[in-house]
Amino acid sequence: MKYLIVGLGNIGQEYNKTRHNLGFMILDSLAKESNISFIDKRYGAIAEFKYKSRIFKLLKPSTFVNLSGNAVRYWMQKEKINNNKILIIADDISLPFGTIRIRQKGGDGGHNGLKSIIDIIGKDFARLRFGIGNNFGQGQQVNYVLGKLTDNEIKILQTKCKTLHEAIKSFGTIGIERTMNYFNNK
Repeated sequence: MKYLIVGLGNIGQEYNKTRHNLGFMILDSLAKESNISFIDKRYGAIAEFKYKSRIFKLLKPSTFVNLSGNAVRYWMQKEKINNNKILIIADDISLPFGTIRIRQKGGDGGHNGLKSIIDIIGKDFARLRFGIGNNFGQGQQVNYVLGKLTDNEIKILQTKCKTLHEAIKSFGTIGIERTMNYFNNK
């Protein structure tokens, strides 16, 4: 069985270590732990690893966050992966920093990357949301989301990476419902 795990983010040096690139950072951490490397391909960078007889395709779209749906559709079709075997990793301003929420399906929650994916493939796909908090003033949301992570936020992310890796593997091995029950209560 194949699973497509998509970390949302923007390409380019200016976006490295920004809150909006947490999807990329989480996949980079998982790739490092799994001793695999990303290869630039059409619509994104791809890496692959096997775990408990499952194949996990990791995708960091090169389409920028707001057009992520194009990359997701391309790799779904290329790899013949159905919606129920897709997990999208995105940042979420409605959750405190470091909070993990996994859902089977739903809306975009104001996230333009999720909106793009929903517009193209529908809303029936799993998502792992990583909270970035909403510590910004009125009219400053874009600056906050595209702002660099603080040293403290980087430390929190590093402490959460093992749990995030386990949640991704759990999605592919025990299914979304049991994964939600276990990891949403941590």
